[in-house]
Amino acid sequence: MFSNKVLRFLFNLKLPFALQNGVEVLDAHQRKDVQQACTAFYKKYYNDNSKRHTLIGINPGRFGGGITGIPFTDPIRLEKNCGINNDFQKKQELSSVFIYDMIDAYGGSEAFYKHFYITAMSPLGFIRNGKNLNYYDDKVLLKDIQPFIIDCMQQQIDFGLKTDVCFCIGEGENLKYLQKLNNEHKWFNRIETLPHPRFVMQYRLKRKEEFIESYISKLKSVV
Repeated sequence: MFSNKVLRFLFNLKLPFALQNGVEVLDAHQRKDVQQACTAFYKKYYNDNSKRHTLIGINPGRFGGGITGIPFTDPIRLEKNCGINNDFQKKQELSSVFIYDMIDAYGGSEAFYKHFYITAMSPLGFIRNGKNLNYYDDKVLLKDIQPFIIDCMQQQIDFGLKTDVCFCIGEGENLKYLQKLNNEHKWFNRIETLPHPRFVMQYRLKRKEEFIESYISKLKSVV
């Protein structure tokens, strides 16, 4: 089952190198409550052997996947939109708000996750001085993390991901890095880009519906 492969992958994530420069890892999947939430989520939406297209973000943030263990899913959306009760502190993450508004417009969580799997270049998140840190924002981290990113991507492709096209969440550094590695490893035939939800929510909020329509148009073109 797709769900079993995802859960085995998430619960065995481990950075194969020591962090430097004050960087700390968000390794939520080692917690029992996170494992319970992830198990409920993936068993609910991925308990089949269907192949899916993937959306690839940067790395989990401290108010979303860094808490629930599920990409772009904060505790509020996990309960309200996915029907999975949880005792996590009910703080919202802007990116999660956008993603689930998009998922609702697509047709809801069941319809969306039937065809799509969301992950990140680094399935583990990072913080420094209590703030989110993108994997590419620290040169030492970027150099050290490459073998881990490559291994994680290959493992996830082996779940049964469709490789004709993937969707990169983020049109800047995340896209550049994915393109670089994809040129070397030939994971996907084509990479489609999607604007990052945080960029939309922070700087283009008045155009949110326009961006949601753009997401859905691109996603539905491959279903």
